[in-house]
Amino acid sequence: MEPTRRPADGAVLVLDAGSSSLHLTVYRPDGTVAARHDTDRPPGPETADELRALLARSPAVTAAGHRIVHGGPQLHAHTRVDDRVRAELAEAADLAPLHLPPALAVLDTARRLLPDIPHVACFDTVFHTGLPPAAREYAVPETWRARYGVRRYGFHGLSYSWALARTAELLGRPAARLRLVMAHLGGGCSATAVRDGRSVDTTMGFTPLEGLVMSHRSGTVDPGALTWLQTRHDLTAAELDDALNHRSGLLALSGTSDDTRDLVRARTAGDPRAALALDVFTHHCRRGIAAVAASLDRLDALVFTGEIGEDQPEVREEVCAGLPLLGLRGGLAVPSPDTLLRTAAVAVSAAGAAVPVVVVPTGETRQVAAETRAVLRRQAAPA
Repeated sequence: MEPTRRPADGAVLVLDAGSSSLHLTVYRPDGTVAARHDTDRPPGPETADELRALLARSPAVTAAGHRIVHGGPQLHAHTRVDDRVRAELAEAADLAPLHLPPALAVLDTARRLLPDIPHVACFDTVFHTGLPPAAREYAVPETWRARYGVRRYGFHGLSYSWALARTAELLGRPAARLRLVMAHLGGGCSATAVRDGRSVDTTMGFTPLEGLVMSHRSGTVDPGALTWLQTRHDLTAAELDDALNHRSGLLALSGTSDDTRDLVRARTAGDPRAALALDVFTHHCRRGIAAVAASLDRLDALVFTGEIGEDQPEVREEVCAGLPLLGLRGGLAVPSPDTLLRTAAVAVSAAGAAVPVVVVPTGETRQVAAETRAVLRRQAAPA
């Protein structure tokens, strides 16, 4: 009789739910994709049927890994989900209002449909858990920090974990010896400095709203402007939250689109608002990259990942051409889509560049699968 396969050694279902998309992927033990379902709409009543259909055409799954953006003040490591963990996630939901509610709805659906397999929550905040106090703390009253947990958490950690490992492989150097700035540019955008394999500074903060300009999120705005809008123009907290999270960023600047591909085409056709949106976006990318680079004593590479970082050569070029202070230059190569599909990471800077520029195709779901297996193997290891 064939021995029972341990949960960590079988097929893993990865669930990545966002505010406007749902990605379901089953990974075989060797890391290849057995089945996938992607939709560009938020999770809803149909999610259970979509999940059933995916499972019907995939190998039997032995574990499920869930990408969760924010672990809140209590959850500092990827962890198996039980009722206590689920309750702590509910407490953290308002810290990432675009991401956590749909992710938790999908988590509940999956736990209901698959009650006999372990479910593991993998947090984007874990990568930044060891931020130095100087980078972690806000200069706000002690009660805010101690009682309410107001601090810099950082995000995109699963993406950064994947990109760090792939960059180390490409450069032929251990991750623990690298000094990198990594930029995750997509619907959400952030930059992170990595020293010796650890995050030491990052642009996103208490929530995923802080930092760089994003597709339809504002990024950093003077908090005095927000209190002024409340006190002088009677905007409510709910109105501010909606505007900053849904009606700002590239969408607000351009008036037409939150997609850099559309904006590059519109700028070429002479649209001044598209040009402004891209100028502001790339300026804030350069500012964020330079800011976190101040936490390093050298720069071994600049790494781009995320949908924009991977697919938008115009953005990469404009960011790098504007950062000669960091030893970066323009004239970057443009890898073909086929090259990006075949490779885990590719250098786009010239051979012998003082600071290599690397593109890593997005690998968040693969990282979730790997972290899920790691959690379950640790639990199964003898004490």
